[in-house]
Amino acid sequence: MAILETKSLTRRFGSLIAVDNFTIAIEVGCVFGLLGPNGAGKTTVIKMLTTLIPPTSGQAFIDGFDVVRRATEVRRHIGYVPQLISADGNLTGYENLIVTAKLYDLPSRTRKKDVLDALDFMGLSDAANKLVRYYSGGMIRRLEIAQSMLHHPRMLFLDEPTIGLDPLARKAVWDHVRQLQKQFQTTILLTTHIMEEADSLCDRIAIMHLGKVVAIGTASELKSSIKVENATLDDVFIHFTGDKLDSGGRFRDTARTRRTARRLG
Repeated sequence: MAILETKSLTRRFGSLIAVDNFTIAIEVGCVFGLLGPNGAGKTTVIKMLTTLIPPTSGQAFIDGFDVVRRATEVRRHIGYVPQLISADGNLTGYENLIVTAKLYDLPSRTRKKDVLDALDFMGLSDAANKLVRYYSGGMIRRLEIAQSMLHHPRMLFLDEPTIGLDPLARKAVWDHVRQLQKQFQTTILLTTHIMEEADSLCDRIAIMHLGKVVAIGTASELKSSIKVENATLDDVFIHFTGDKLDSGGRFRDTARTRRTARRLG
């Protein structure tokens, strides 16, 4: 059963077609990877699916709700961790989650327990009363995932969630994400430039280039499709996009990525 479906989803910015007839279906409980060079349209897709910007044409449904016509219901069913840091460094981890709980209108009688449970689940109980500005990059990402999961959404969107993290912090983030998926059957759509990460985590992968989906399937299917002996996902990426990994993109994209990495580093 598909929890997310898109039909010819398109977004234009003036004469630029950022996303062109994007059509996918994602099954409940799936980890779905959206890969592509900088500027391929991945973040624009996520912004449309999370109701932050409207599509120019086409449709998208999450848990049966149209992302345009039923945007309020969609927001109740999703969580979103953007590439840029969203936690407030001037608040403690606990205070950040209390603010989020109020925004999601969680019941006041259970709010404190929900927040403490979320901190414990993400391994942040000991840092609950510490200002987030003193958190490590991995702790910040885990806090943001806790914020996004506080209302137990059916679907979670992660836009390059491990950018700027060292291997140990990245592993800690993904161990917790796997645990969330297993415990709550959360469906996850993620973007990443780390091919090993996509290979090990994703049940299915779509590769975007110049706003279009140019390939879709499991990692094994994609590797087999390019007829390269012992092909890796890096080989698949280069084959379908014609780009080296992490190449291309606009100055603004690159600058934003580096700012995020510095703040998490």
